[in-house]
Amino acid sequence: MAGPVLVVGASLGGLRAAEQLRAAGWRGPVSVVGDEPHMPYNRPPLSKEALVGAAPFASLAFTPRSHAADVRWLLGHRVAAVRLRDGVAVLDDGAELGFAALVAATGLRPRRLRCPGPAGPASGRHVLRTLTDARALRAELLRPGVRLVVVGAGFIGCEVASAAVRSGVREVVVVDPEPLPMLRPLGELLARALLRLHRAHGVRFRLGEGVAAFEGDGRVTGVVLDGGQVLAADVVVECVGAVPNTEWLAHNGLDLSDGVLTDGQLRMGGLPDAYAVGDVARFPDLRHGGLPRRVEHWSMPGDSARHAGRALAARLAGTDAGLAPFAPLPSFWSDQHGIRIQAFGAPELGTGDVRVLDGDIDGDVVAGYHAGGRLVGVVALGGPGTAAAAARHRARLLRLPLSPSPEEHCP
Repeated sequence: MAGPVLVVGASLGGLRAAEQLRAAGWRGPVSVVGDEPHMPYNRPPLSKEALVGAAPFASLAFTPRSHAADVRWLLGHRVAAVRLRDGVAVLDDGAELGFAALVAATGLRPRRLRCPGPAGPASGRHVLRTLTDARALRAELLRPGVRLVVVGAGFIGCEVASAAVRSGVREVVVVDPEPLPMLRPLGELLARALLRLHRAHGVRFRLGEGVAAFEGDGRVTGVVLDGGQVLAADVVVECVGAVPNTEWLAHNGLDLSDGVLTDGQLRMGGLPDAYAVGDVARFPDLRHGGLPRRVEHWSMPGDSARHAGRALAARLAGTDAGLAPFAPLPSFWSDQHGIRIQAFGAPELGTGDVRVLDGDIDGDVVAGYHAGGRLVGVVALGGPGTAAAAARHRARLLRLPLSPSPEEHCP
């Protein structure tokens, strides 16, 4: 097959997919379409070092590897629709691109609150996903005397709160309907430890409460909680989850109920020349029972793109790659108030049975997460030594057997 490959999504997953196609020997045309005007860049620092000015925004850009220097980049364009079986993608300006194979790498967009009150780019209500988002929010946090309300006590919300304190923001309040921050991904033991950490640095929490409305005329001045109390606010950051960007894949017979369902080789809908990578891919999780899951950890775009790139290059060359099914061991990290959280595996599946493996919960600690008595994840909280300890337990996770018969979960 000599036709062009189209990669939809110009973030890390799209970049790595294009690079892997070249590394695996595919020499045909490769184009990458992305709706942002920027070349791919590193997103995790947007809520950490970049938000406090410790990492200049210009330093976040990835440099494509030399063997992928001939890849064509179409930036500032969005794919509005695609006809997979016809091999046609329609851009937002109506232009059409033909392709012989496609990789979906469109990632996520922030979920927004649907509450009465000021809205729009000048309202003081922010989300944090893109370089443009981070630049706008950093400018707001540098204003003297800012009162910040963060809605959502997950990882992004707590990282923003930490960065705001470090930036000298006058008042930082985090609102969440859950009883503890980061409860769902980390469980009660570490969530309580992190709550103590944030409070020790001056962050206030309104837990077990939601947002009913925003006050202000054109620009937000307050956040109305569902109990009626109003929190004064000059800036609000909405960190209430994300939505997979899959609308452009509609009308192709795909399961888009949560991202796009793939088989064990990351092929969408059983189609031999259509793959999904990164945050949009819902693949059989062979390390945890084989049921399809979508994993949003930072390691997934690179891991999945490398697998899909190898599989697609073999398909285009007319050979059988002989690849084992995709079976990653996810990892992620978070920096909050000078403390590193390092995780391996799927701790969110084992929050009902958390055990201290090393250290002490009142200091540096490594916790193991278990499901059915089986270790499924490890999380370290503390300094560099705890991250190293967690890495040692990572080897245990890699030795665990994979689930049999993954194809029974294929589309």
